[in-house]
Amino acid sequence: MNYKVLGLSGLRVSPIGLGCMGMSHAYGAPADRRQMTGLLADAVDMGYTFFDTAEVYGTPDRPHDNEELLGEALRPFRDRVVIATKFGLTFDSPEAAGPHAIITDSHPTAIRRSVEGSLRRLHTDYIDLYYQHRIDPDVEPETVADVMSDLIREGKILHWGISEATEEYLRRAHRVCPVTAVQNRYSMMARWHESLFPTLEELGVGFVAFSPLANGLLTDCYTADTTFDPATDYRASMPQFHRESFDQNRPLLALVGDLAEEHHATPSQIALAWMMNKRPWIVPIPGTRHLCRLKENIGAADIRLSAGQVQAIDDALATIPMSEVFGGSPLKKKI
Repeated sequence: MNYKVLGLSGLRVSPIGLGCMGMSHAYGAPADRRQMTGLLADAVDMGYTFFDTAEVYGTPDRPHDNEELLGEALRPFRDRVVIATKFGLTFDSPEAAGPHAIITDSHPTAIRRSVEGSLRRLHTDYIDLYYQHRIDPDVEPETVADVMSDLIREGKILHWGISEATEEYLRRAHRVCPVTAVQNRYSMMARWHESLFPTLEELGVGFVAFSPLANGLLTDCYTADTTFDPATDYRASMPQFHRESFDQNRPLLALVGDLAEEHHATPSQIALAWMMNKRPWIVPIPGTRHLCRLKENIGAADIRLSAGQVQAIDDALATIPMSEVFGGSPLKKKI
């Protein structure tokens, strides 16, 4: 397997990571703990080394379920894996149906409290990659970067990153403490962060793509008749899963399906290979609860697309009509 390095940091990861949120949060009731522990071990055996979680991925009764799951499941493989987690968010009314409004807090005292909790739940002495989960409008990027510099010096984290970063925020933070990776939403349906790519190239920062399959729509496994539990599954309210959206997205799914047939691949693999072949420092982190999907997703690393083929896909995506796509939970102002 050809591993990737995130930017200039030297952080070496598998070409595809595993987003673990859906095992505990936002995609229905949490999955069986024993089954997910086995799935995570299977992922390591397959060559996955990059595992993504956050302190807020859980349920009202187990708010840190995902970190606790990974802490136990990955403990036997700790020296072989890169664990990324995140700080700086709480949910408003987490007991209500999602998507929940989010409240940011990146004050130094809150970061310190978060990192100690994550270290304890993950059963580790250090966090490989520690993300600011969302920008806090009340805290300057230099202040956050100062804390990250201290945590790196103390050995509690090895690298840091920013999720949903803007160019200005990234540049200001990077000047104080070099940023290893930006983790933003990115897929064939959500391309608005491509404008950040020249800056990432300039600064030597990696790009980690979350929701690279548009929350599953690009797998072509869903239909207009698919339903989701609105109490536990964010997809029930996502615009790309509304009944009328399937007609709107028919040309997009046809494009992906034709490419899959041409390359003897699956739609998911094409959607992932498209971004992986675009830049050497892009690493998608699709999530799954299923062994077959783990195998399918990592198989995308073997698909080679030329620069011309990637550009042709980009050109087609620019002209194909498609529905709206979920863009994230709303931000709620702190009181």
